[in-house]
Amino acid sequence: MNMDTELKRRAEIILEYTNGKICNHCLGRKFSDIIPGQGNVMRGNYLREKLNDNLNFDDNECSICKGVFNKIDAASVRAKEKLEYMDVEYHSFLIGTKIDKEILSCDEELSEKLGIDVENIKKELNRELGLILEDSLNVEVDFENPEIIINVNYKPETPTIYLMFNPIFIEGRYRKLVRNIPQTKWPCGKCKGKGCEECDFTGKQYPETVEEFISEPALKMCRGRDAKFHGAGREDINVRMLGNGRPFVLELRSPKTRTINLKELESVVNSSSDGKVEILDLKYTHRKRKGEIKVSSPDTYKVYRAEVELDEDIMLEDLDKLNSLDIIKQRTPNRVSHRRADKIRERKVFNIKSEFINPRHIVLTIKGQGGLYIKELISSDEGRSNPSVSSVLGVAALCTQLDVIEVGNN
Repeated sequence: MNMDTELKRRAEIILEYTNGKICNHCLGRKFSDIIPGQGNVMRGNYLREKLNDNLNFDDNECSICKGVFNKIDAASVRAKEKLEYMDVEYHSFLIGTKIDKEILSCDEELSEKLGIDVENIKKELNRELGLILEDSLNVEVDFENPEIIINVNYKPETPTIYLMFNPIFIEGRYRKLVRNIPQTKWPCGKCKGKGCEECDFTGKQYPETVEEFISEPALKMCRGRDAKFHGAGREDINVRMLGNGRPFVLELRSPKTRTINLKELESVVNSSSDGKVEILDLKYTHRKRKGEIKVSSPDTYKVYRAEVELDEDIMLEDLDKLNSLDIIKQRTPNRVSHRRADKIRERKVFNIKSEFINPRHIVLTIKGQGGLYIKELISSDEGRSNPSVSSVLGVAALCTQLDVIEVGNN
């Protein structure tokens, strides 16, 4: 089929379907796959001349879009006004569109009648508004990772604008220098977070957390709505996190300021936490990173310092037996069995160093594979961890104090 025959075929179907009432946007769109040009409006003009203007041109009476393209200028003005009013920092954007289902249905039905696969009306609306805003805002559209999304609802007579701010992600390491502070917020066990006398109406089980020490100053600086803390594992409440710190990603949601001084944030957190929490090595990162650091990879390791009390006396030379600890089979510990699947995991002890304090008190420095339960490695957890410090020494052993001193990759 030659070009002129195809143009005539489509024009006759469009004329019958629309009764001749179609704007240049909607007309040009139905030929965008076969007519090169600078846009659908120019294609529409070209077609009218070629078809001797047999199609009525009236934007307000277009039977496909119902004149929605006439609202683009108003949408651009409202979007710019809202961005200025909210005082938002952004370097890229994307447009989202909401229109009547009837308009979408008519547009898709006509394409089906024509037997063509061209962009739908929403894509054209997004593109046309995006071009206007790129010029007026001097900011580029970003289809992959926009900082803000400008959603336009064309349903009312005057378009309404809703702004979405994509989160920013900050990666760093934290040190927890005191015991009895959890990593993240826990809801009160009695009121489940609603607030009661038991929790002093805070809704929290613990008054302070690592997450809040870091997120509250960050939210203030970025003018965000809320935050989500993502840690590379977590230590127990009564365990300190020392050494080079534990990796984390802080997700700051709906930030109105996207560029904050990370050195200043680091200083504010470290000075305001009363020596309880420190952060270091802050840098901006990407969305996928929050999942990457949570993976307990075989390539990760942690180094612990454990104070151990023994039920019976041992001799200094007994500590040499601990060098036999290698592959440990650990059934899900009793203390976490209520929230983790009951299964047996294999983890490796890379290295263990021991210090003899007295016949019933030793200090262990253990380098183990990520995911190794240290308290259970020591006590055996009623035989659920095998072998263990307890089984190798032949005496009951209990970890009375534990510190994480290094988290890293092999």
